[in-house]
Formats: sequence, C-alpha cells, structure tokens
Amino acid sequence: MAARKPDEVDMSQVRQARLVAIVIAVAGALWVAAQWLVEPSSRYAALFDLMALAAFVWAFAVTWRIWRRTRRPER
Repeated sequence: MAARKPDEVDMSQVRQARLVAIVIAVAGALWVAAQWLVEPSSRYAALFDLMALAAFVWAFAVTWRIWRRTRRPER
C-alpha cells in the first residue's frame, strides 16, 4: 500500500472530525427536543436516551481514533 501524502491524511482527519461534530450537535439537539416532546416516563423517552447515548459513544470512539492517529510517530 502506498503511503498517503500529508495533505490527504489531514483532510481525512478533518472530514472525520467534522462528522463527529455534526453527530454530537444533532444528537444533543434531538435529545433535548425529545425530552421536551415526550413524557419522561414513557418507553419513547428511554429509546431517545439510548439513541443519544449510542451517538455519543460512537463520537467518543471516533474522536479517540483521530487522537491516536495524530499521536502516532511519523514513519
């Protein structure tokens, strides 16, 4: 496999970071809206909580992977 140019690696990380930011913002906004619209004791409230939690866990995992790539020594 050919090594990528530094610009390509940077743009890939920028795209992933932008996607993470969008997911966090949308998940947070939808969770807040769901809490406002849905009765707190309903099953739907728990469903929205779990969906938001899954989005945040995914965002954390991708952010961790981006951070690890930036900390890797250059070859």
